[in-house]
Amino acid sequence: MPGKAAKVVISERQQQVLQTMAFSRSCAKGLAHRAEVILLAFEGYKNEDIAKKLHWERHSIGIWRRRWQKYFQCLTVIECAEKPAALREAVEEVLSDLPRAGCGGTFSADQIALILAVACEPPDKSGRPVTHWTSRELADEVIKRGIAATISVRQVGRFLKDGGTSTAQESLLAQRESERRGGLRTTSTRGGCDLSSRAAAAGK
Repeated sequence: MPGKAAKVVISERQQQVLQTMAFSRSCAKGLAHRAEVILLAFEGYKNEDIAKKLHWERHSIGIWRRRWQKYFQCLTVIECAEKPAALREAVEEVLSDLPRAGCGGTFSADQIALILAVACEPPDKSGRPVTHWTSRELADEVIKRGIAATISVRQVGRFLKDGGTSTAQESLLAQRESERRGGLRTTSTRGGCDLSSRAAAAGK
């Protein structure tokens, strides 16, 4: 039985930022989709309904709901203390992929786990006319479900080859270390916005 979905709360200004991102043609597709997920969650839609509406994987919806909930207080602090541009930058950071430890890639431990979960499903469950997943078919399905904005066929192949175990462990350890310090692994200092320090201040 699925657990209770993380409650999403947003301020009026945050809502305006998310709406701008969701419906902007210049915003990266992945960010725009995640902004729409948060908006729909705030409106009261369940994960299953959001997944159907956006053609996403249900578990991916939960990941971004929990991430928004985790950093909402930090975003509120930035909203009150910084210029409007800083809030937009912080929202983009919260909805961006976490880089993997020791690598320039952008796949979190949760994403890798979801990719491997899809690989364990029969391809025909996703309407794929194949009996076994190919790296190309799996990469296309991962993007279609919103698990990752982009992923190469070669990267999918590496995940399938080693099961993603070491990569997931490295990423998870990096995230735990970051959480212990009170903020995101990557910080932004443009415009006076440092999300890590703000998160730490919000927790005091």
